[in-house]
Amino acid sequence: MLFTRESDYAIRVVRALKDGEKKSIRQICAVEEIPEAFCYKIVKKLEHAGVVEIVRGAGGGCRLKKQLSELTLYDTITAIEPDFAVMDCVHHFCSRNTDKVTCKVHKELLSIQYAVEDLLKEKMFRDILDD
Repeated sequence: MLFTRESDYAIRVVRALKDGEKKSIRQICAVEEIPEAFCYKIVKKLEHAGVVEIVRGAGGGCRLKKQLSELTLYDTITAIEPDFAVMDCVHHFCSRNTDKVTCKVHKELLSIQYAVEDLLKEKMFRDILDD
């Protein structure tokens, strides 16, 4: 499975905001080595998913909207990649599936997909960002 760089950066954004304080995009980017233009796009997606809150204006910035004890890796990754998959055929048409036969590879990949999703749902940021 390949998580995109965007998902990696989203996890970094959450890490930068772990203290609950409001931070500017520039501050987040400096600490987490994220290109500013990319960070704006990521933060917007995280806001849409309810992960962060954007405060506009002169003293603006963003902060986590959820507590670290309520936020999972799954929440963050699916905010960026709602249809992430170990392989395209997991969520899309597999040409090997027919009405009578299911592709054994597809079936195995689907099992792996569910296992990865379950693992990501178990990983709370509270547990992985604890200093």
